[in-house]
Amino acid sequence: MASRKQAIPSDSHSFGERPAKRAKVDDERQASTSSAEPSNGMEDSITGEARLAEDEDEEGLEDEVEPGQSKNEPRASDLYLDTINRALLDFDFEKVCSVSMSNINTYGCLVCGKYFQGRGRNSYAYAHSIHDDHHVFINLETTKVYVLPDGYLVSDPSLEDISFVLNPSFTNISTSTLSSPSHLLKPSYDLSSKPYLSGYIGLNNIKRNDHMNVIIHSLLHIPPLRDYLLLSSFRGKESELVKRFAALAKKIWNPRLFKSQVSPHEFLQEVNRASAGKFRLEQQGDPVEFLGWLLNRLHKDMGGTKKKNSSIIFSTFQGELRVETQQVVVRPDSTGSEKPQFDIDRDIKATVSPFLFLAVDLPPPPLFQDTIEKNIIPQVSIHSVLAKYDGESAGQLRRYKCQRLPQYIILHYKRFTKNAFVEEKNPTIVTFPLRGVDFREYLDAAPTHPSTVYDLIANVTHESVAGTTRDKENTIWKVHLRAAGGGGEGEKWFQIQDLIVEETRKEMIFLGETVLQIWERRAANANGNASMKMDVDRR
Repeated sequence: MASRKQAIPSDSHSFGERPAKRAKVDDERQASTSSAEPSNGMEDSITGEARLAEDEDEEGLEDEVEPGQSKNEPRASDLYLDTINRALLDFDFEKVCSVSMSNINTYGCLVCGKYFQGRGRNSYAYAHSIHDDHHVFINLETTKVYVLPDGYLVSDPSLEDISFVLNPSFTNISTSTLSSPSHLLKPSYDLSSKPYLSGYIGLNNIKRNDHMNVIIHSLLHIPPLRDYLLLSSFRGKESELVKRFAALAKKIWNPRLFKSQVSPHEFLQEVNRASAGKFRLEQQGDPVEFLGWLLNRLHKDMGGTKKKNSSIIFSTFQGELRVETQQVVVRPDSTGSEKPQFDIDRDIKATVSPFLFLAVDLPPPPLFQDTIEKNIIPQVSIHSVLAKYDGESAGQLRRYKCQRLPQYIILHYKRFTKNAFVEEKNPTIVTFPLRGVDFREYLDAAPTHPSTVYDLIANVTHESVAGTTRDKENTIWKVHLRAAGGGGEGEKWFQIQDLIVEETRKEMIFLGETVLQIWERRAANANGNASMKMDVDRR
């Protein structure tokens, strides 16, 4: 403490004035030392002011004050920078003190990676620096680096990579190439020199959260939503869920990670709180149910209303569906086995409702086995199951027709049904092209409606034990993600299952039990029409 007390009077120009920040130049430092004198001999008052600043820092109220340390003195920060261990730094978990569990004024030790609160003399970070001889700490909110117990600020260019991992930043230029083929030509490397492609990295399955991992990946590869989150700098009244989702997006697309994987722990902890325990890390769940909750919650937290395009969620995923219903009429002469049918002579009630995703019914699986005692797995085309929305399906009392298609269509294949005893799984395989699916047949809109040709961008599949009964405990969720686009050799597909990321062949994608798909509207050509070619395997 002797050195701290000596530094105060030599750098004080007047009572109550903080020293001005100057460059580290020898002649400037000598000039400032020769001219700096305590005014009016008020050493006791200046010392008392330094103590007050120290007390404020102990309570986490003043992060900028550097008690007892002159900014003009030669700093020995380089003496401790070699103790930083980047391999132990992990900023994916909740930023709370490891002792007090408080998230206020939290610092991360750059030597061991643990989190501690405050940096004042009575703080946990101060005690850690003395007891464990770890001296370099970073403020997890401001990304400023301090040396404790001395308490002075460190400004060194070698620490910029740590600040970027903690708080990545993106520009319009950097996000403009994330969906282009040029992104595939720029692999990144982690600390162990392992190559990875930003955006296509593994998400840690902490306990049983793989059903949420596939939804996170799918949403963060939708360009409008992805760019909105990457370019965001939330400092206002946004909810904690939106802030953590944006932070997770920046980590997944960060090209300068220390390790080629990310843990969604911080975001999923907030999901648990926001959903009142409905979606938990340790419990397997339904990704479609999680997607519906997440989209509506993000829309609400982003200030969205019931109006069209009131948030990035609605402007990206919301469409309109016309539903025609007819009252069930039972004729006296009808038999008990006769099904009610649509009668155009009776009154039809039509309503137009918004939707965020379309549910698609699958045909029932066969009840019997073939000659070699194996179940026959049926296959249907995507157009046969989408016929539900052609507005002409007979034998039903409800008909559907799309009025407006969104930029990105989410399809949910209803593969699971509940009866009085168990929850059954439908193993029917849906065949589909990766590019060029035309939804014009399912749309009732003016010719000025944008392109109705869509290309696949994300595909979520379900794997479990054989049979027709759903087994939640032995379920594996995978997601196929498109890298770049346009078809041909420039388009790649990756299959991600938790931490396993591998490139997959295009012909293998439709073989899984698809549960969820996201389709992207194809941009119109110079004539205003989208190409109608379904080039699944164009080379």
